[in-house]
Amino acid sequence: MSSHLVRRRPAVVRQEGPATRRAAEGPRQGQQDAASALPALRTSAVFTATGSSARGLTAAEAAGRRAVHGPNELPAVKRGRPWRRFVAQFTDLFAIVLLVSSALTFLAYWLGRPREPATLQLALAILCVVLLNAGIGFAQEYSAERTAQSLRAMVPHTCRVLRDGERRELPARELVPGDVVILEAGDAVPADCRLVEAHEAAVNNAALTGESDPVARVAEAVPPGPPLEARNCVWMGTDLVAGTGKAVVFGTGAATEFGRIFRLTAAAPRQRTPLQRQVAGMARRVAGAALATGAALFAIRAPGGQPFVDTFVFSLGVMVALVPEGLPATLSVSLAIGVRRMARRHALVKQLLAVEALGSTSVICTDKTGTLTQAEMTVVQLWADGVSHSVTGVGYAPAGEVADPGPVRELLRAAALCCNARLVPPSGREPWRVLGDTTEGALLVAAGKAGLDPAREEARTPRVAEYPFDSVRKLMSTVHRDGDGGHFAYVKGAPVELLARCDAMDRAGKRAPLTETERAGVVAAADGMAGQGLRVLGVARRQVAGPRPPLEDVETRLTLLGLVAMYDPPRPEVRDAVDACRRAGIRIVMVTGDHPLTAEAVARRVGIVRDPAPTLVTGARLDALDDDSLDDLLAGSVELLLCRVAPEHKLRVVTALQRRGEVVAVTGDGANDAPALKHADIGVAMGASGTDVAREAAVMVLLDDSFASIGTAVGLGRSVYRNIRKFLIYLFSHNIAELVPILAATFAGFPLVPITAVQILAIDLGSDVLPALALGAEPMEPDVMNSPPRPRHERLFSAAVMGRIVFLGGIQALGVCAVFFWHIHASGIPYADFTKSDPVYREAITMVQAGIVVSQFFNALAVRTDRQSVFRAGLLTNPWLLAAGCFGIGLMAAISYVPPLQAVFHTAPLDPADWAVLAGLGALLLVAEECRKGVLRRRAAAPKGGTR
Repeated sequence: MSSHLVRRRPAVVRQEGPATRRAAEGPRQGQQDAASALPALRTSAVFTATGSSARGLTAAEAAGRRAVHGPNELPAVKRGRPWRRFVAQFTDLFAIVLLVSSALTFLAYWLGRPREPATLQLALAILCVVLLNAGIGFAQEYSAERTAQSLRAMVPHTCRVLRDGERRELPARELVPGDVVILEAGDAVPADCRLVEAHEAAVNNAALTGESDPVARVAEAVPPGPPLEARNCVWMGTDLVAGTGKAVVFGTGAATEFGRIFRLTAAAPRQRTPLQRQVAGMARRVAGAALATGAALFAIRAPGGQPFVDTFVFSLGVMVALVPEGLPATLSVSLAIGVRRMARRHALVKQLLAVEALGSTSVICTDKTGTLTQAEMTVVQLWADGVSHSVTGVGYAPAGEVADPGPVRELLRAAALCCNARLVPPSGREPWRVLGDTTEGALLVAAGKAGLDPAREEARTPRVAEYPFDSVRKLMSTVHRDGDGGHFAYVKGAPVELLARCDAMDRAGKRAPLTETERAGVVAAADGMAGQGLRVLGVARRQVAGPRPPLEDVETRLTLLGLVAMYDPPRPEVRDAVDACRRAGIRIVMVTGDHPLTAEAVARRVGIVRDPAPTLVTGARLDALDDDSLDDLLAGSVELLLCRVAPEHKLRVVTALQRRGEVVAVTGDGANDAPALKHADIGVAMGASGTDVAREAAVMVLLDDSFASIGTAVGLGRSVYRNIRKFLIYLFSHNIAELVPILAATFAGFPLVPITAVQILAIDLGSDVLPALALGAEPMEPDVMNSPPRPRHERLFSAAVMGRIVFLGGIQALGVCAVFFWHIHASGIPYADFTKSDPVYREAITMVQAGIVVSQFFNALAVRTDRQSVFRAGLLTNPWLLAAGCFGIGLMAAISYVPPLQAVFHTAPLDPADWAVLAGLGALLLVAEECRKGVLRRRAAAPKGGTR
């Protein structure tokens, strides 16, 4: 395969420090000034203005300019060193709370007399949990970013340049202003350039402007105007889809239009996800409650004559009871499980907390080209002699067929001969693709579906002359020699212009006069297809006198062969994904640089638009709206299409939606999407076709570029949020069971604690973490996408969640308080005579610890569902949860019976009757929760209203 067939990206990424940025400001400004002046200059003056020549730069000149302007690459987002980013994981308030707990445990060990080794071990255990939590978060984010970097590394970065008058292939990063680059169809433009030669050149600016239609390019001077509208300039990141050309580089690296968008992206602050905000608030409340409660109880007990160290350890136990030590690790692992599940669905999440934020998405702002569509033109309808013929299949693969191809075979033969594009067969992982204009590629594919071989037809009827398309004629013509030595001209172009030059129509292979009625019928057919958002071309032919007739002879007295209608097809899986988002109450807003009619047609095909009259708003109208008017527009228009918009418009729309309380996800693949991708709550970039700028700005990358993965990711995000609530209820309810006995003993005048800090940490870190992790790994429920997104302001600890925590925790607390004081009273020993070594006391605190562990086993089963009976959901549908619960009970049994562990935890062996009592208390909790769910189900099923 020749080098120009390789898909190239325009630039690689480098680190840019402050000194580099300051040194680049002067040259960057000079390059930007050149961008505004060069389009109006004649070709000879372009070389003079850039200090170059038709032979290009010399090697010495290029080296000198590279020292001034730097390499041709975008500055990478400055990231801290890995160790700094690891340390940053400890700045989260929840991590700080755990570190304080660890420090206080160390202090308790240091102050204790004698010093308890178990206290030191548990202090180290808390510290290990913090390290584990930080390690998981850092490893996941670092791994995801490395994967994104590997995507960039897979793409070669070379271009063809004239140096010292010789054609050379160099790394794109070595380009400097003044270099003369050689461009061929299929090339990615490596820098911002002014064309000095153009032969039937056309570019696809979709990556920069969102417009997928090929745009013709010329080498002649054009009137002054906005740089992006200059028809003699090409821009970094765009693609030459047809023709050839030579261009002089005037903008490199950060001074390109890509660089401008990159700077706009870098200036947009990264938004915090809803879970980040809620976890931060929860951590503040938990830390405050733990410190306040511990301090209050210390103040109550200290004047009572208790030893200072014992009172301090008692207060520490209260603080430890309120801090769910296993929560950060459980939260991170649960999110990491969500990340892995999304990765299996081809969605790469770069930040753990973005998983949950997806579940709260209420609006998706999606680009069109490459996101909803395949960025591949496809012929879908043919018209000849008053009859329409459908064409099946999508994309450039020659799979599909033409309905009744006989009458349209000559139409497709003529269209294929009048093409410069070439189909490239699959190679390795590369699918069928087009080298050249995608419209012509679609014509070649349609010809193949009708049984024609374009290459064989070209060999049988070789081309002898060509009259390229231009924007005035809106036609392209080629002249071919047939086997008998005669010459035929084949013409394709805009139907109106072509029809004006026709005086006949092909009927069954014969030339017949074109009447006014038939002419009106052709116009009506073309308008009908255009009204469906299809691009329509007319195709005609005529016999000419020689191999190079004058243009006026070629394009007059034509015989109309028919019409060809094509479109950029939606991805086949998109419609189902859109329907799923609708069922989930997610609003979809198309934000594109394309024409309104094209945008509406695509939106209807994929199901985004269903109303007869959706709201279409252009970038020009957005400029005329103030913020209040924009808010009213977004609030009042359910089906909204934003067309012909610039990057600043997208960013403004996302900001306005967030101002209304929406959780906004933005999808896109072009550099023009990057500012909105970064500012959105969730930025979703395309991994295969996306630009470096877009992938850098996004927090999630779709490795398969499929919009359908968005719906799946949202469902997984909602499932993660539900699972987080499940294990929060599970963890915090047992904290009540740990705290209430301590408070009860304090107010009852019992001198010792019913459960020690060592036992609490054993429960939190030993018995509860694995069941919580199993709850975090619950599979996605079937109805997760059948409810609207939760409000942005909804708290993780809602009233319903807090009520359930108090309900379940209260039952556990009553049970363990009952067994503790039952043991104490049954002994007949006065409170004041109890010591830490008393066997009755050790058995009582063992009952408390075991009671919490056993009740948590039943609690884990209870919290798996909100309203549905756990027996209907199936007790065995989460085997990991059962295994984790059994492990916790087994660990508790070891603490009760193994002598070394008895010495560490001050426990005593329990007899079978004790275990039976504890199992009964746990079963009572499950029965109570099932009764509560039954009441909720009956209330939900009860008819509304009714008589009093």
